[in-house]
Parts: sequence; structure tokens; C-alpha cells
Amino acid sequence: MCAAKREFEGAVLTKKKQQTKKPSMYNVLLHNDDYTTMDFVVMVLESIFNKNGAEATRIMLNVHQQGVGVAGVYPKDIAETKVVLVHDLARKNEFPLKCSIEMA
Repeated sequence: MCAAKREFEGAVLTKKKQQTKKPSMYNVLLHNDDYTTMDFVVMVLESIFNKNGAEATRIMLNVHQQGVGVAGVYPKDIAETKVVLVHDLARKNEFPLKCSIEMA
């Protein structure tokens, strides 16, 4: 038996526990404009962001009154997907609704 094998004979290998890092979170923002209807914004919040009617209306009013509102908070890849979905749905319905993300 070589010396290296004897040195580790009977030793117990332990694995270092890997810490899983939580992903960075991003706010998905809807921006007010003069053309997109309030009803359409509520529908977007309900269908893409799974908000109930009352919450969707509250967020829509915040967008309308403040110029911007947080539609949801997600990991980056999901936030980016939500932005694409909003823009696609808005364009199909001929609205200029703008959606963006920012680090939460």
C-alpha cells in the first residue's frame, strides 16, 4: 500500500455544505401614458401578474396618478419575461403601454 493511501485510511470525507444564494429581486413597473386605457391596464395586471380585480385596480390607479406603479416583484428572468409579455399584449391591442424592471 502506498504512503498516500495509508495516510487517509479510516478518514471520513465531509462535504462542505453549499449555501444557496437567493436570487436578486426586481420590480416590474408599468408606466402611465395618454393612450392606454385603464381597463386594459387592469386586464394586464389580472392576466399577466395574476392580481385580483381590487388589487389590479389599485395598482392601475397608482400608475395613473403617480406615473408609474409596481406590478410585481420577481427574480430577473421572470421579471424580464413579464415585460416581454406586457409589451406583446399591448402591441397586439395597439397600445403604447410601457413596462420596465428595476432592482428591488
